[in-house]
Amino acid sequence: MTQTHFGFQQVDEREKARKVRGVFDSVASKYDLMNDLMSAGLHRAWKAYTVQVANLKPGERVLDIAGGTGDLSRAFARKVGDSGVVVHTDINEAMLRQGRDRLLDEGLILPTSLADAEKLPFKSESFDLVSVAFGLRNMTHKDQALAEMCRVLKPGGRLLVLEFSRIAEPLRKPYDWYSFNILPKLGSLFAGDAESYRYLAESIRMHPDQATLKAMMKAGGFGHVDVHNLSAGIVALHAGIKC
Repeated sequence: MTQTHFGFQQVDEREKARKVRGVFDSVASKYDLMNDLMSAGLHRAWKAYTVQVANLKPGERVLDIAGGTGDLSRAFARKVGDSGVVVHTDINEAMLRQGRDRLLDEGLILPTSLADAEKLPFKSESFDLVSVAFGLRNMTHKDQALAEMCRVLKPGGRLLVLEFSRIAEPLRKPYDWYSFNILPKLGSLFAGDAESYRYLAESIRMHPDQATLKAMMKAGGFGHVDVHNLSAGIVALHAGIKC
């Protein structure tokens, strides 16, 4: 058996997928509320910045991986217009359903696909932009997922990875205290699930830092990668170009 991490635990690779699915099955219905509570609404600014960096043009094709409740898919669809395409995907059916229903309620009918980022069901060189927000850290084989994202991009296409990252050193201790003491309590109080939010805090610590992820993206086929630290590095936006 090949071992990998699930938060701070070591588990079999096949077991991790089931455990991650259980986390997001549990939090799906409260996902948007919890994002606002956990980040004090900052996740909206981080996503708005991502849309700005994307610099999409009408008619472009976009793949939103781990699209969840559809925040970025919605914003991207407004940028590419009726002549463009935004494909909203997630590996978790409960999250995908939440996002699809929310988009439909707002009058947006987008292609929706249950998709594993490590084995994307799309043709090579199909998209101008691929985005993954707060999803890469939950993937077992990140290098394989990044290579797949590169494969489906057109030459010159862009990958945007918005993810929790390594916070500036002076803030690390208070951030750790908040993550491991307050987040599980918020999860228990508002979502009835402390353990899933403890896992989310642990998964952030196990995710590659800014420099490591940049190197992984370059190894995965991206010739140029910029790193944008947001909120003192709580979150980083990695922007890669397929050369």
